[in-house]
Amino acid sequence: MTCVVDASVAVKWFVEERGSAAARMVLSRGDTLLAPDLILIETSNTAWNKVRRKEMTQEQGEAMVRALPLYFDRLVHSGALVVRAYALANHLNHPVYDCLYLALAELEDVDLITDDERLVKAVSHTDYRQRVHSMGRGRR
Repeated sequence: MTCVVDASVAVKWFVEERGSAAARMVLSRGDTLLAPDLILIETSNTAWNKVRRKEMTQEQGEAMVRALPLYFDRLVHSGALVVRAYALANHLNHPVYDCLYLALAELEDVDLITDDERLVKAVSHTDYRQRVHSMGRGRR
């Protein structure tokens, strides 16, 4: 199967926190993994924050930043998704950067796996609820 994963899942591949085991299960399924290239920026920023808060070492943060692109079969240029993401953001009243992942899932006609409960809630009363799956709750 092919799916889009967002930064809320990808960070947990490297950092032990609530949901890390479920995130690693997503990784271990052997799915074809896609993401907008924004994921590199979001996860790098998370690594920087964790280093700053002394939750990981500088070396661990750098290793995460270097390794992350290798986990994806394809990273899609965010510029190709931003117009649709903007429309989705307005429709869902949810940030554009999160909607980039949904725009990619829609474009590729695949599921989006997330640990972002705000996004899951934002789509819960829309047709997008069929496409967006909370990491720990399985998929259709």
